[in-house]
Amino acid sequence: MSIIYILIPIAILFVIIAIGIFFWAVKSEQFSDLNKQGHSILFEDDKEQHQNANDRD
Repeated sequence: MSIIYILIPIAILFVIIAIGIFFWAVKSEQFSDLNKQGHSILFEDDKEQHQNANDRD
């Protein structure tokens, strides 16, 4: 039963840290452009192939 007195403050500390990290990410605009990374993954190979084709010529 005494372990609960240790685990509850630790859990509350983890929640406070997680909330702090979330608000830091929102404040530093980590979520401002969610589509950019998705598009860069899709079209990154095309750019590299195009550059490699131009280098061979």
